[in-house]
Amino acid sequence: MGQDIFWMLLFSLRNSIIIGVIVGSIGTIVGCLWGLASGFLGDAADRVMMSISDTFIVIPALPILLLMTALIGGTMGMVTLALILAMFAWAHPSRHIRAVCLTLRERDFIQTARFSGEGMFRIIVTEIMPYLWTWALSNFMNAILVAIGMETTLAILGLSSATLPTLGNMIQWSRARGAIMLGLWYWIGSPIILIVILFVSLFMLISGYNVYFAKRRGV
Repeated sequence: MGQDIFWMLLFSLRNSIIIGVIVGSIGTIVGCLWGLASGFLGDAADRVMMSISDTFIVIPALPILLLMTALIGGTMGMVTLALILAMFAWAHPSRHIRAVCLTLRERDFIQTARFSGEGMFRIIVTEIMPYLWTWALSNFMNAILVAIGMETTLAILGLSSATLPTLGNMIQWSRARGAIMLGLWYWIGSPIILIVILFVSLFMLISGYNVYFAKRRGV
């Protein structure tokens, strides 16, 4: 194809990480806010909001993503692809956050904040969010891994953007142009190896971050 594999690999890595960061940011922020609001409001609002979350949880994400990307075609931009992937990235975090919020809202310092006249939004941001920061960051990095994995799956199936260089598309382009039959293992192997290194690196970063904060808390 007349392209430098090394520079294409770096460009694809950048795009894959950007997609992962967009999906992780949307999924974590929306999931946290949705779960906090649901757990703090309680009663009918909690039941309605959790019903919506459960709907997104039980819907199989991959078939829906396959359908949507097939309908849109291969002209998707990076942001459009990230938004499609983010549609299913917020439901699980909202469930976890709600469970934590249900335990925190009955504690004495939350009741004190209520009696002192603080509003719901201020209580969530100043009193509850500090307890969720470690978990939110871990979920953010995990969502990046899931997003990159989903984009790679769509790309290998030929349903990602046909013009956007990503690690998944590099694998798809090399496979479609006979890299295996031609013995060009450095072409198809380099993005696969880089995906493995990226996944292991982010997993180690998550683990190290949790260990660091556990030591700071004296656990």
